[in-house]
Amino acid sequence: MSADKPETPWPIRILHLHSSFSLGGKEARAVRLMNLMGDRAHHTILSAMPEALGARDAIDPGIVVDFPKDAPPLHGKPSLPRYRQLADYMTRFELVLSYNWGAMDGVMARRVHVSRLWHSMPALIHHEDGFNEDESVRRNWKRNLFRRVALRTAQSVVVPSTLLQQIAADEWGAAEKVRLIPNGIDTARYAGAPAVSIPGFSRREGDVVIGTVAGLRKVKDLPRLVRAVAALPHNVRLVIVGEGPERAAIAAEAAACGVADRLVMPGFMADPARWIGHFDLLALSSQSEQMPIAVVEAMAAGLPVVSPAVGDVAAMVSEANRPYIAADEAGFRAALARMSESAALRADVGAANRRVTAERFDESNMVGAYEKLYARALEGYGPFSGGWVGFD
Repeated sequence: MSADKPETPWPIRILHLHSSFSLGGKEARAVRLMNLMGDRAHHTILSAMPEALGARDAIDPGIVVDFPKDAPPLHGKPSLPRYRQLADYMTRFELVLSYNWGAMDGVMARRVHVSRLWHSMPALIHHEDGFNEDESVRRNWKRNLFRRVALRTAQSVVVPSTLLQQIAADEWGAAEKVRLIPNGIDTARYAGAPAVSIPGFSRREGDVVIGTVAGLRKVKDLPRLVRAVAALPHNVRLVIVGEGPERAAIAAEAAACGVADRLVMPGFMADPARWIGHFDLLALSSQSEQMPIAVVEAMAAGLPVVSPAVGDVAAMVSEANRPYIAADEAGFRAALARMSESAALRADVGAANRRVTAERFDESNMVGAYEKLYARALEGYGPFSGGWVGFD
């Protein structure tokens, strides 16, 4: 950021470049930080999927935020004219925050035109939270090359997991820029009993409820979870909270396995702290994860977690929970069976998880790290001279 750029009064203008603004983990975190900034910032959000704006309903009413219709498109065929438009548009702001591969054209636009606009180009911080199924095991080499070039002029690359930290360093050449900031939540809000019901779900005597919270996408491999639950006793039910393109495929798998009457899919539900306590355990079946926020939420609610050994999940859970993070399909099914049959085991593991979450994943740790990171990018700007003044 150039020292020649004049100081800026409140509010700071922040441009957010999102791959999608449907409410998932990265969007929930971004919205939470926006809400905490209060009136200190004016936000503008561009989505590479212009109609995917489901997260906007989670933004507090008092937050100033725009979803402009006349901004340069974030999606489309790479071209120098489009990059010029994006770069020129960025100069209206004091900070640019980009998120995931779908926003990488914005990062490249800054890379291509930063020399031309050095006196007015704001700092850019890129946030990477994971991959879709097409890069869940191995990254696309063309995309990696694109990332390596584009990220050269980013001030920082923020990741939530040690796995992504290693990928960013080894594959994208961003070792000096990468910043590991684990996701966090307001853990105290998860301590009480559930306050709202889950549509379509009513607990019956003797039920054991396996729950999951996820976007219904292929990378989550939820039909795999349906098949695993189908092999468990009939009192074991499955609740899948979330929405997405794989909904019909999940329902079809349940019908084929004869467990349609044991599956509840209420769609998207906001504020998990108010309902995740209806679950007896959380199960993931993903092909790829990094640091899934649903795991943190479940742990804060005192739930055990059963999952494949993906991303940082094994390192996130308590020591008591680690035997139930499975290396293979047989281990995954065995862990589900063992956890489903023992209420005492669930209580012990859940209590250990709750303690770990309060110590390591409280929101205050995450917020403090983002405060410092964004403050460095905004150094010298009006109210940020001398340091960040703090979120509310």
